[in-house]
Amino acid sequence: MDGETAAAAKKAVATVASSTASPSRYEAQKRRDWDTFVKYLKNREPPLCQCRCSGAHVIEFLKYLDQFGKTKVHVAACPFFGEPNPPAQCTCPLRQAWGSLDSLVGRQRAAFEDIGGGLPESNPFAAKVVSIYLKEVREAQGKARGIPHGKKKWKRPRVAKATLNADDGGGGRGSGVAALVVSATMV
Repeated sequence: MDGETAAAAKKAVATVASSTASPSRYEAQKRRDWDTFVKYLKNREPPLCQCRCSGAHVIEFLKYLDQFGKTKVHVAACPFFGEPNPPAQCTCPLRQAWGSLDSLVGRQRAAFEDIGGGLPESNPFAAKVVSIYLKEVREAQGKARGIPHGKKKWKRPRVAKATLNADDGGGGRGSGVAALVVSATMV
C-alpha cells in the first residue's frame, strides 16, 4: 500500500468507528434539546414546522420551558425581592435559570446548523429578539435575587516602571549595551 491509500484507509476506519461510537455528552444533550423543540412545535396550536420558525417562536418556547424551572424568581411585590438569601419561603414562581436558557439557545443554534436549517441569518435561535429576551431575563433574575449583572469595572493594572542605565564605560569592557533595571511599585 502506498502512503495515500494507507491514509485513506485509516480515515475510513476512523469515520466508521466514530459513527458507531456513542455521541459526546454535549451532542446527546443537543439532540435531546432539539427533539424537545420539534415536539413543542408539533404540539402547539396551530402546529408549526421548523422551517417557518422565527425568533418569536423561540421566545414562546423558552417561556413554555419556565414551567419546568427550578429557580425561584421573586416578583417585585414579594418581601424578599432583591435579597440573595431570603430567610423564609414564599410563593414566587419557579423559572428556568438564565444560564440554563442561554446554554440551551447555544445548543439549539448549533443543532439548527447541524440539520442544515439554511443560512445562518435564517437561524431563529440567533435572532436579535432572542438575545434581547435573554438579556432581559438575566437582568430581571439578577434584580430579583439582588445580584447586579452589570459590566464589571476593570482596574487598570499597575505598569512596571523601567529605567535604562547605559554603561558609562568605567570598566573599559562595556559593550555599549544598555542594562535594563526594572523597579515595580506594588500597592
